[in-house]
Amino acid sequence: MAYDLIVLGSGPGGYPAAIRASQLGKKVAIIEKESLGGICLNWGCIPTKALLKSAQVYEYAKHAADYGITVANPSYNFESVVKRSRAVADKMSKGVQFLMKKNKIDVIMGYGKLVAPTKIEVSAADGSKQIVEAKNIVIATGGRARALPSLPIDGKKIIGYREAMVLLNQPKSMIIVGSGAIGVEFAYFYNSLGTKVTIVEFLPRIVPVEDEDISRELEKQYRKQGMTIMTDSEVLSVDTTGAGVKAKVKTQTGEVVLEADIVLSAVGVIANIENIGLEALGIKTDKGKIIVDANQQTNIKGLYAIGDCTPGQALAHVAAKEGINAAEHLSGHHPEPMDYNNIPGCTYCSPEIASVGYTEKAAKAAGYEIKVGKFPFMASGKASAAGATEGFVKVIYDAKYGEFLGCHMIGANVTEMIAEAVVARKLETTAHEILNAVHPHPTMSEGLKEATAAAYGEAIDI
Repeated sequence: MAYDLIVLGSGPGGYPAAIRASQLGKKVAIIEKESLGGICLNWGCIPTKALLKSAQVYEYAKHAADYGITVANPSYNFESVVKRSRAVADKMSKGVQFLMKKNKIDVIMGYGKLVAPTKIEVSAADGSKQIVEAKNIVIATGGRARALPSLPIDGKKIIGYREAMVLLNQPKSMIIVGSGAIGVEFAYFYNSLGTKVTIVEFLPRIVPVEDEDISRELEKQYRKQGMTIMTDSEVLSVDTTGAGVKAKVKTQTGEVVLEADIVLSAVGVIANIENIGLEALGIKTDKGKIIVDANQQTNIKGLYAIGDCTPGQALAHVAAKEGINAAEHLSGHHPEPMDYNNIPGCTYCSPEIASVGYTEKAAKAAGYEIKVGKFPFMASGKASAAGATEGFVKVIYDAKYGEFLGCHMIGANVTEMIAEAVVARKLETTAHEILNAVHPHPTMSEGLKEATAAAYGEAIDI
């Protein structure tokens, strides 16, 4: 059967691409080798948030007395926590199945490989093969955990994020290598449940893509929570021959050996572009990513690529928008190209982190003369009432025109607040307009207005 579009991969980029194309009248099929929804729904964004929520509820129970509530000896069942997370993921995957049926999209289970610009060979689990054909193809094969030569993942003592989500037994101690979103989220989860956590980061600060003030604050909070943080440090080798693991770590002051039950490798993501037929078709790649134009089209007409296998930020919401753009372009529309400088980043550790636009350092490097304002949640009535006064909102404006250059937040629920800054920047909103937009009180979100006021010497509450 010939289709208008075949999408290779059903993750947060692939399934929106399929749905949007179907909405535009195209006959669509989607190929998936494992579970609908891809890594994000099944092994990434969604199940990790379920784990983190369980940890947060346990933390609340332990500190219930702070709120005048008596909870006697709160405890948790590790197996049940993991089970709930898997149930949430399964429900979301079933939701994607429903969406495929609703939008009349054919689902083909199996491993897809491009054999021509309009053809994909699908190998099913039972070994059978079939060729499916379409006028257009969207490659949405995503990414996987990057493995370091010094940290070969064995799935038992040296694990990746997938294993970290479904461990049968909670480890007493864990070394987490890498402090990006995956690393710090799992650090919070396991530390909250009593695992002794050590974070090893190669760069000078944790969450290194964030503004330096955010990194400092998270490190301070994590140390307060009892974690050990080692920056400017590199794991040279890991010995798994004993009962646990011994990691040889090079630090600024010399080599040390750390011992733990388990090592979690969280050193980033690499694209899944091997063995899918790119080379035979001459599809251009660079640094392990598929090269695309502003419409997500590869160098071969009608062949598109989106999400983690392309050079944009490896984030689910980026993949989703790229998928929708690709579907609209191949349907003859003219979608607005992605603005990769207005992509929000969210990290669901505790306290949460959310940011968009320039960091202070990047704004200065870009030649801007800037105004910077900060509002600490310690001064927020809502944060005090909620017992969540850690963190702050930081805003960066162009001093000349008041252009909203960047916004960086760390605190409770800030991942729900960052959208205001994203929309404001999209609409080219200035500091003056933020100041004159009345924000509700008492809320955490008024912190953005207060930080803006602080940048201009007009702060009321600090």
